[in-house]
Amino acid sequence: MTRIIAGRWGGRRLATPPGDGTRPTSDRVRESMFASLNSLLGGFDGVRVLDLFAGSGALGLEAVSRGAQHADLVESNDRAARTIQRNVADLKAPARVHKVTAQRFVAAPGGPWHLVFLDPPYAVTTDEVASIVAALRPSLAEDAVVVVERSSRDPFAWPEGFDALRDKAYGETRLWYGH
Repeated sequence: MTRIIAGRWGGRRLATPPGDGTRPTSDRVRESMFASLNSLLGGFDGVRVLDLFAGSGALGLEAVSRGAQHADLVESNDRAARTIQRNVADLKAPARVHKVTAQRFVAAPGGPWHLVFLDPPYAVTTDEVASIVAALRPSLAEDAVVVVERSSRDPFAWPEGFDALRDKAYGETRLWYGH
């Protein structure tokens, strides 16, 4: 079961895509992630969020629940995109679902985003993830924070133009924060 942890929709359950195509971020990891982000961003009020490889939309919707202004939720899988659309409609969230690949989405001008989540399937290579992060640079707000979630076994290095802020492992999951 995936749920919103805190904010105006705290405790609300979210639908998750059927099948094995997604890997939801655990509540424990999301709680820690959002505590770190609250510190790094100074809160979520007015923040514009981009959630790439959105799955159920849980990360972007959690940010909106905590006060973010808007979330763009990007998912290429049909079933997952329909699930995200249902979650957005059920919450009446200020969010837009984009059914397109992350690579294609970041290639077009957009933003500015203050907070970006990248939680790709573990099969997506580290080089592909770094390429997506690099393509984001022109669409990021000043002092934007980017969070990359990967397997603890797959090292991640920030591409040129980004600075690492911190990283932390939670069992099989590791989060990298950069700007």
